[in-house]
Amino acid sequence: MKNQTFNENIRNIAIIAHVDHGKTTLVDAMFRQSGVFRDGAQVNERLMDSMDLERERGITIAAKNCSVIWKNIKINIIDTPGHADFGGEVERALSMANGALLLVDASEGPLPQTRFVLKKALDLKIPVILVINKIDRQDARPDEVLDEVYDLFIDLDATDQQLDFPILYAIGRDGIAQKTLDENGKNIDILLDTIIEKIPAPTYDLSEPFQMLVADLGYSDYLGRLAIGKISHGKAEHNDALVCMGENGSETQLKVTRLQCFEGISLKEVDVATPGDIVVLSGIDNVKIGDTICNKNFPKRLPRITVDDPTVFMKFSINTSPFSGKEGKFVQSSKIRERLYKETLRNVAIRMEETEDREIFLVKGRGEFQMAILIETMRREGFELSVGRPQVIFKYEDGMQLEPMEHLFIDCDETFLGIVTEKLSMRKAKMTNLVNNGKGRVRIEFSVPSRSLIGFRDEFLTDTRGTGIINGYLEGYAPFRGEFATRFTGSLVSDRIGIGVAYALFNLEPRGQLFTIPGDPVYEGMIIGEHNRENDINVNPCKEKKLSNMRAAGKDENIVLAPIRPMTLEKALHFIREDELVEVTPKSIRLRKAILSAQQRYMQRNVVKKAANG
Repeated sequence: MKNQTFNENIRNIAIIAHVDHGKTTLVDAMFRQSGVFRDGAQVNERLMDSMDLERERGITIAAKNCSVIWKNIKINIIDTPGHADFGGEVERALSMANGALLLVDASEGPLPQTRFVLKKALDLKIPVILVINKIDRQDARPDEVLDEVYDLFIDLDATDQQLDFPILYAIGRDGIAQKTLDENGKNIDILLDTIIEKIPAPTYDLSEPFQMLVADLGYSDYLGRLAIGKISHGKAEHNDALVCMGENGSETQLKVTRLQCFEGISLKEVDVATPGDIVVLSGIDNVKIGDTICNKNFPKRLPRITVDDPTVFMKFSINTSPFSGKEGKFVQSSKIRERLYKETLRNVAIRMEETEDREIFLVKGRGEFQMAILIETMRREGFELSVGRPQVIFKYEDGMQLEPMEHLFIDCDETFLGIVTEKLSMRKAKMTNLVNNGKGRVRIEFSVPSRSLIGFRDEFLTDTRGTGIINGYLEGYAPFRGEFATRFTGSLVSDRIGIGVAYALFNLEPRGQLFTIPGDPVYEGMIIGEHNRENDINVNPCKEKKLSNMRAAGKDENIVLAPIRPMTLEKALHFIREDELVEVTPKSIRLRKAILSAQQRYMQRNVVKKAANG
């Protein structure tokens, strides 16, 4: 840049951390210290986790923005998700940052998801500040964790300059940060000072006209579509005439109807926005993430945000069960299509494709967890739909079939090493590393096909009695490793519509694990349980005991059924086979066969058998 200038009044920083390492709690402490909240104000904890699902699960799903003022300098904070399935959020969040805060648990150390997000930050060559959090934990080992972080940086090919990062120690929950372990920190001042000192101010070129890369989208009932991004050059003013440069060279004229900046956790209307600031523009409808908004008289495109290709797809369709429309507000395919399209606008990592059947849509994304979050969000909004099993996206090169591979990290007790290794080897995994620290726990690394992990996490937690930790990240594509059985059990399928009866269910218990309780409505083709054997069987869960006048009236009141496992969305997605669907409504999650009629399923089985026998 010829006329490169720094905007010293602003710092833009992204926070990188693994799930549950205290990122959102630390941001709360920064709000308090910088005076975002007035004294005595009632404030919720984990303020940045604004979605209900984020609060329930204790994770960050969507990247969000906020700001604090410290020593008359505005610090824009970009909260990034810690899960690899939400990698699209990470990439667009980092496009707005000039530096990153790497937050690591003082006991757990850097975990795989930390690695995933840090790699993205190092590739962008942005400086990093390391904060070792939760140093008050009884099992804290900050010195060893620091060594592990250095090892991680070296493993990610960090430059000498990137390795020379500032180190702070913190107790985010108490709002304390300090430079050494021996100090007794009183507040978080040192962290805010370090951000201002070590994170470079955003640069811009005085000779360049206004340019902004759209990194996020919002929506307002009053203002319509909102475009969010960092101003690269120039300044924006209210009522400016601009142009939006989209994909394939398209250009759309627009006028800025409102210009807003982040102040604390809310938006404030401003007349002028300066270079380096993160702004929200309203006044454009057909804007997408990655578009460039620039001066109408000097249109100049910025490089688009690129994201990794999706690795998993699922089929979304309308609910065709007999109970369709009874519990949901939105059941039409047009409403589902519209909602999925909106999701692709907001989330660059999700893509939607229409199929030959107008009522079935292919949704592609980063992982099964991301898909489960999308489905859960939709059902809470009042949607009714059917979804198929998550399946991986294969690639073909030179006639060879390639599949996505994960680098899997497992931490478990020594006693469970055998069962975990056996289960994964059956799923075509290859062990790459094993570390036994002599303290009763082992750390194992595997190279494993992504399809092997669909449904494995629940099984892993059962096998390790809930004490195992499993994490992984996408390593790339590799040759197909062969088929393996995903489920060794069949389904108990209802052969009629009706209400579940205790007598019938009691007699079905020896056949397998039930998902239905007495009084639950059932229909033909609905899966009411897991069969002990490999085959599916049709059963009658509505059968009542024939009573005669010879029998005492109270004879059948003592039936006691075994408690059932509540069917969660994730469990349902993991359980189903290719010929089964999950029926999702705002009130219920049911499993069903794709073909409901028992007779039609029987006829199709015969057709498949004949074709197989030639």
